[in-house]
Amino acid sequence: MTIYFTADMHLGHKNIIRFSNRPFKSIDEMDGKLINYFNSKVKPEDTVYDLGDFSFVNPNKYLNRLNGNIIRIKGSHDHDIKEPRMLVIKPDGLLDEYGNQISITLCHYAMRSWELSHYASWHLYGHHHGMLVPYGLSFDVGVDCWNFYPLSLEEVKKKMATLKPIVDFRLASQTVREHSAKVTSNQFDSGACL
Repeated sequence: MTIYFTADMHLGHKNIIRFSNRPFKSIDEMDGKLINYFNSKVKPEDTVYDLGDFSFVNPNKYLNRLNGNIIRIKGSHDHDIKEPRMLVIKPDGLLDEYGNQISITLCHYAMRSWELSHYASWHLYGHHHGMLVPYGLSFDVGVDCWNFYPLSLEEVKKKMATLKPIVDFRLASQTVREHSAKVTSNQFDSGACL
């Protein structure tokens, strides 16, 4: 099973072709190509986190045509769902260089700070259709940024490797833990606690 992320498909939304300068002549062409691109990567057993603005019309028209287990997060045009507006996930085996679990905050909207952002957690968003530059360890996973394809977790990892956290307390925490372990070890070695 592979994890994927996407946003801002805007299926059934005619004006998005003009607003986002999409290379499609009609809604039918756009919808058909977006569905084909999606299904060319996503297999039925995969999980896809859709970060909002999935469809401008009834989403059921499209959901049964797409592969994967799609977990939707509410965007500005997703009137059929109320929650969640944000989700924090911790994919198995996703660790930083210190061996800490990386969490990913998923939201339709970009944030300047998110859960554990000062400990190098990640944030993925949509809504901006590629008009915002990445900030810290966050970036836009909307289809307009990625040639209309969803991104796999591996692709997200590669992109995150090119970014730097704005604030990173991990090194300070690691140093404190190492110092505490050394002090404790020295106390036991010298008999200070006996």
